Amino acid sequence: MFVDTHAHLYGAQFEDDREAMLQRALQAGVTRLFLPNIDVESIAAMNALADAHPGRCFPMMGLHPCSVGEHNTEAMAVMERELRSGRYCAVGEIGIDLYWDRTWLKQQQDVFRQHLRWAKALRLPVVIHCRNSFEETVTIVEEEKDESLRGVFHCFGGTAAEGRRVLALEGFLLGIGGVITYPRSGLAGVMAELGPERCVLETDAPYLAPVPHRGKRNESAYIPLVAAELARTTGRTVEEIARITTANATNLFGR
Repeated sequence: MFVDTHAHLYGAQFEDDREAMLQRALQAGVTRLFLPNIDVESIAAMNALADAHPGRCFPMMGLHPCSVGEHNTEAMAVMERELRSGRYCAVGEIGIDLYWDRTWLKQQQDVFRQHLRWAKALRLPVVIHCRNSFEETVTIVEEEKDESLRGVFHCFGGTAAEGRRVLALEGFLLGIGGVITYPRSGLAGVMAELGPERCVLETDAPYLAPVPHRGKRNESAYIPLVAAELARTTGRTVEEIARITTANATNLFGR
């Protein structure tokens, strides 16, 4: 049995075949699906999917860094209200994204730090987006870390040194997705060094589909392809990877 710890399955990309896509995931052995929020507008669709599939689809709540701008007070008020409702399994997807530019870096830092503080107060794990911003992101986590703060660095694609810095944070995991199947990413070699013991599997569907589906829409049924590559590069069996990553997901999210 597998878990997809990060999939935007409520998005418009799945509008035409969402139920068939969910059935394909189940047939592939992917039995639990964790849904990260993006912004205020994505909440209704995400919660509707979770309500339609209780015990299988689990929503998170947070403001994605690409949705952070000059003024975030109203959106953050919604995030806090939703988080305090008690229906969410994690605070996410949150973090810092400097891929496009650094215009709102200060705002992203402030919003990220506030999310971490809510997570600590509510005893919820965090799901962290970190694109072209590893130093900026991990520094804030290190500053905010206490015994209750735990989570996953989603879509990890960094160096072995960066991975070790994450793993030095007790309770934090590496989210491994389709990027590990991309030969030029170097992630397979990094994971061969770090090992799978502190990993969870994810797709980031509909993005970052693994080989041989690269460039096409990603979906949760492709999780076994990620598991197979993580198994190959770490010298484990797929069954071992399934057991390790599923246990890690269960321990992190409590579901």
